[in-house]
Amino acid sequence: MLNRTRSDSSSTAAALAPVLEVSELCRAVTSDGGSELRILDKVSFRIMAGEAVAIVGASGSGKSTLLGLLAGLDAPSSGSVCIRGQDLFALDEDGRAALRGACVGFVFQSFQLLPALTALENVMLPLELAGRRDARQEAEAWLGRVGLAARLGHYPRQLSGGEQQRVAVARAFAPKPALVLADEPTGNLDVATGEAVIELMFSLNVESGTTLVLVTHDNALAARCGRTLRLSAGRLVTN
Repeated sequence: MLNRTRSDSSSTAAALAPVLEVSELCRAVTSDGGSELRILDKVSFRIMAGEAVAIVGASGSGKSTLLGLLAGLDAPSSGSVCIRGQDLFALDEDGRAALRGACVGFVFQSFQLLPALTALENVMLPLELAGRRDARQEAEAWLGRVGLAARLGHYPRQLSGGEQQRVAVARAFAPKPALVLADEPTGNLDVATGEAVIELMFSLNVESGTTLVLVTHDNALAARCGRTLRLSAGRLVTN
């Protein structure tokens, strides 16, 4: 009974811990004239498991910079980004890559599928890198879930924009990451196709419990998320 209580307490604590925690995050660059430009200024927020959160703001507000820092693809001037309690920037480059592989999926505006790989192989890739022996079966199942069971052997050039983005969504969710980061996921799609992709992402967010963070300029899309973080001139004005 005692062991079960301890196990239950640990599970509860894990469920209550933020999946993503950003603290006093700053990113500054120095101009040729020596003056400092703060792209992000003391940004702090927490995102819990299963949330769908939008990051919005005008062009130049710092959205893309913030997303790069959340992914550990850029380094901050100060502050921290923790994913499941692990500070990204306490790790070396290999360590950050390993954490991304284990915990983070990505959906990009420009799809970022590997052109030499089929739809099936694109979805299999992160599963194989994670050492999954059932990578093929799992990738086939995910492509079926996004409506592409008949497109397994097609290369990106043979797919429409909407189909490519659905492959990208399957690739992001297939490894069951704790967190999916999406950068303007409908930016290169027409309205109807973009709506279908967003419905798919929200559905998978609910079904899988994966935390979803969307960077978008679309206020209607942001309004469909559970919470909106708004950036203005590098500062968080809505949390």
